[in-house]
Amino acid sequence: MLEFCYELPYEELDFTDKDTHELYRIGRGEQGVLLVRPYTNTICAHWKFRTPDIATQSANKIYSMFLDYMGHGDFVGMDMCRKFLEMGFTRARRYANHHSGTKYNDDGSVKPQESDHWDCHYNQSAQIFKKMRDKAAYDPEYKRQRTIWRSNESTYATRVDTLAATSNVKRTRYSRRSNEVHR
Repeated sequence: MLEFCYELPYEELDFTDKDTHELYRIGRGEQGVLLVRPYTNTICAHWKFRTPDIATQSANKIYSMFLDYMGHGDFVGMDMCRKFLEMGFTRARRYANHHSGTKYNDDGSVKPQESDHWDCHYNQSAQIFKKMRDKAAYDPEYKRQRTIWRSNESTYATRVDTLAATSNVKRTRYSRRSNEVHR
């Protein structure tokens, strides 16, 4: 598996373009969810988790978009929807655990978990997103396309690395590894 490449000039790239489409890397979890445009802009407009009702509408809409992308054979769109569903789950859980949304104190220590973290409305929202994320992530067609995409990622690795190396973008604080591609 190749890491998500944070060093690409995402602000200049349109991932619906056929040549740019190939630069997409799945990465881990929700990596890059806010970078891959225009998918980020389109999906993020519907991403909300404040209440269970809002989360239900949001998760349903994003899953509907997932199915639309699947119908058009657009794996990047499908994966971005999965990432937004995952981010809905993780962010709602963050607010369930820490109602302020802030996990750390000023000194860097972790704040204690809220006493109602399993019963609050944010946990309900998290479960709604988790159910939809699982529905997307375990969809047989998504899994098939994901396997194909992963097998082709290394084919485009040199092109991604070349573009990243010539870019002035340095987002190394987000990267787990150096820019070096491990094959």
